[in-house]
Amino acid sequence: MLAPVVVFVYNRADHASQTLNHLSNNFLASESELFIYCDNAKNEKAQEAVDNVRAVVDEFARNSNFKKVTVIKAEQNKGLAASIIGGVSEILDRYGRVIVVEDDLVTSKDFLTYMNHALDFYETNPKVWSISGYSFPLKSLEKYPHDIYMSPRGCSWGWATWKDRFEKVDWNVSDFNEFIKNPECIKHFNEGGPDMTDMLTRQVNGKINSWAIRWCYQESKENMFTVYPVKSRIRNIGCDNSGTNCVSSNLYDTTLISGDYSCTFENLTPDSRIMKEFRLMYDYSRLGDLKRKLFRVFI
Repeated sequence: MLAPVVVFVYNRADHASQTLNHLSNNFLASESELFIYCDNAKNEKAQEAVDNVRAVVDEFARNSNFKKVTVIKAEQNKGLAASIIGGVSEILDRYGRVIVVEDDLVTSKDFLTYMNHALDFYETNPKVWSISGYSFPLKSLEKYPHDIYMSPRGCSWGWATWKDRFEKVDWNVSDFNEFIKNPECIKHFNEGGPDMTDMLTRQVNGKINSWAIRWCYQESKENMFTVYPVKSRIRNIGCDNSGTNCVSSNLYDTTLISGDYSCTFENLTPDSRIMKEFRLMYDYSRLGDLKRKLFRVFI
């Protein structure tokens, strides 16, 4: 059985339309079930934009290429973190696996193919936490002899996982006081990027509300990895000042592959050269204030 696809939308009708249309053009769309979670407006000012998105979603559901489309409309505003934690948990309870996309991502035609094959291949691998559809355009990948690479940091730009991984997460981060006093644990967590501990601290102190930093923290505690494609299946269209937490930037532009690009999955370990460049993408000191404003990109 193919994994269900879940899309989370809020108040950007044009972005949501692009995301849904690209997904609908996927090779496996006609064989896949799609669930669209629509958050409600957080205030009266946002209501018109939210209503516009819901109109786009309703029209899409009537004319979609997907096998089946289910639309879930929140009665009150939940915010992204609560929407994703709740929605993903609901789908995983029913299906055991899930593919997740937010409303500012466009996908390659083989995105669902890549994701489903990866979910099948790595399901029983005790070292794999999740699958990413996005990849940085890293120089170190240009002569890399594999189709995938591994990282200890998950990615929220088009991802997939299984119920037994997702249900491990302690969303309250109840052991934070012990963690923050342990230099070895901090060093281990920061292998995914020098911003990780700072992000988790901001989450615990109520400065941000991120589901993904808590997701990544549990991944680190489990000593597990995320599978990334060398050829990105995701392009972000949301870093254009239109989002709640994202400013305009081209730092993460990547070339979306066309056609059906074959991908060979393997059980690998993180490549030191790739990981060195990967971590640099999160180095605040190297990229300055703009990078700090973009903290939400993968978190």
